[in-house]
Order: sequence, then C-alpha cells, then structure tokens
Amino acid sequence: MEAISKYITYHEATHSNHADAQHLANTPDADTLCRMKAVAAAVFDPLREHFEKPIGISSFYRSSLLNYILKGAPTSQHVKGEAIDIDGDIYGGVTNKEIFDFIRENLIFDQLIAEFGTEDNPDWVHVSYSLKKNRNQVLRSVTKKGRTMYKAYV
Repeated sequence: MEAISKYITYHEATHSNHADAQHLANTPDADTLCRMKAVAAAVFDPLREHFEKPIGISSFYRSSLLNYILKGAPTSQHVKGEAIDIDGDIYGGVTNKEIFDFIRENLIFDQLIAEFGTEDNPDWVHVSYSLKKNRNQVLRSVTKKGRTMYKAYV
C-alpha cells in the first residue's frame, strides 16, 4: 500500500494494537485517505523536517468501530482522518512539549491539544487539520473526578 507522506507509511497511519487484538479492519476510504495525507503534509512532515529526528505516532486513523471500542469521542476527527496523536517519547530525542510548541508557533492546525501529563511535558500531542476550516484552537486535557475535561491552553 502507498505511503501517506514522506515520513508516514500506510501501516503507521492505520495500525492499532486494539484493532489487531479484536480482528477489526481499520481501513480508510479514499476521501479519508485524502484527509490523512493533508494532515501529514500540513503538520507531521514539517514537524519531522524541523527536528530532523524520528517522531512517533500513537494514533492516526480510527474506524468508527475502533473509535467506539476505544471510547473515543463520537465526533473524533481521527475517524475522519483529520487528527493524529504524536508522541516524542516513542523514539526520544524530542519532547512532547517541543512538538507542541513548534506546532503552535509555526503551523496551521484545527485543534492542538496537550494531552494530560504535566505543564512541562504532555503525555502526547493531539493535532488536527481540516481541508475546510482550521480554528487554531489550543487546549489542554486534564482529568477531574475521573472525567476528561478540556480547557483553553494558557
């Protein structure tokens, strides 16, 4: 199968241990694949070229069923191929805070979320990109009383 971009293979973009364990297909349709390529070109590839180091992807495309099993938001942009979760800790060499700051300061995006972790370094970075309209919304996810909440990033 073709690559999503210069730095993302089709396998990386669609792989899920959860899907494999459940024997679920996690295959995007042509329109979704087009959106995935746009996310890669607008966000991931410039990020990878800036840091000149491998950067991990913890989640990219999720089928509707996989998203449901993972208890993802029903409106998750992962299902549309518009969101990617990036984790510098997978390969090391670049922190999630560095990734977050670079995207925030240099790239166009729809949503940028510092997911959990600390103010100094999120556990991972969620970023979405839309071919239609990008809100440049910057958020931080936190857990309060067992629930995930999103607040404006300061």
